[in-house]
Amino acid sequence: MVRVKICGITNEADALAAVYAGADALGFILYPKSPRYINPDKAWDFACDLPPYVQRIGVTVNLDAEDIYNIEQVALFDAWQLHGDEPPEVCEALDPRCLIKALHLPLNKHHADVEEYLVNAFLLDTPSKDFGGTGKTFDWNLALEFKKTYPLPLVLSGGLNLENAEEAIRTVQPYAVDISSGVEIKPGKKDHAKMKDFVQLCKSIQF
Repeated sequence: MVRVKICGITNEADALAAVYAGADALGFILYPKSPRYINPDKAWDFACDLPPYVQRIGVTVNLDAEDIYNIEQVALFDAWQLHGDEPPEVCEALDPRCLIKALHLPLNKHHADVEEYLVNAFLLDTPSKDFGGTGKTFDWNLALEFKKTYPLPLVLSGGLNLENAEEAIRTVQPYAVDISSGVEIKPGKKDHAKMKDFVQLCKSIQF
């Protein structure tokens, strides 16, 4: 059964609704330029009280290991999603933390040596100069080819919604899917009914 991560959580009400909907993981975007940005202190005020079976993921862009060490002084996320052009050396410095490295397909020059990343999973997203949040899909066949080449767990992201999730999951058969704008009323504010419908749909798909 595919796992579901709901990203871009900015408030406690949405976090609790996502947990109630059955999400396996929640993403908190710690990138100030994102419309879904949340301060680490504020995120941890309520994330620390979420059920232990829900993974709490800090999403960062182009921070070095020292920056993440500093965040950990106020927020102990279960995993880190590195969503920028971080080199493999950053992942090595963060070992043994649970790490998810976001990549855009086709791969850009910053991510040419994928096999050098010491991570637990790869997240595949639509290319964007703003590091995600486009609400647009990419060619899922590229994700399928990537999966054949790199055997780590694969998280599929990029423009997923209630209309295309089934096709995406059946095509790629990922370990997990990641959604943000597809279950929003506006950037940073989730539609609770859509979150529930999305999670139920994804978990009903067998492959």
